[in-house]
Amino acid sequence: MNMMINEEIRDREVRLIGAEGEQLGVMPLAQAMGLAEEKELDLVKIAPTAKPPVCKLMDYGKYRYEQSKRDREARKNQKVIVLKEVRLSATIEEHDMNVRVREAIKFLQEGDKIKASIRFRGRMVTHSEIGLQVMNSFFDRVKEYAVMDRAPATEGRTMTMMLSPKKDK
Repeated sequence: MNMMINEEIRDREVRLIGAEGEQLGVMPLAQAMGLAEEKELDLVKIAPTAKPPVCKLMDYGKYRYEQSKRDREARKNQKVIVLKEVRLSATIEEHDMNVRVREAIKFLQEGDKIKASIRFRGRMVTHSEIGLQVMNSFFDRVKEYAVMDRAPATEGRTMTMMLSPKKDK
């Protein structure tokens, strides 16, 4: 947010707020600038759309520093949710399924979302119920860690299902 400070302010009169938040009233800009210089502070326009605009006496450098510190802190605490894909097959073997399930559980515990997909090749697409059984079996194995966002659905030759981590785990 880019604020106008000191000489950038071009209004005839402003409503002034002191450094401790006290109201100093409406005054000509020159008088407000004089007060700011006297207290060795900056005059910062905080509400440009008000009539008259609201300005505050503050140390702008310190304010910007604290603002950037807050922004860094907020960025540090946010969790980026990643979408991981687990590819299955309509003819998947038991061991391969177990590997995919372990992989999926690891992703879910890290807080990532999962897109499980099956790509039907050749004539397999006519037997999409087999793919549905594989999807349901996969979900049954990870359901203590996941909630289903989107049930298995076929789009063209691909069947997809979206899962996200359970909140309590």
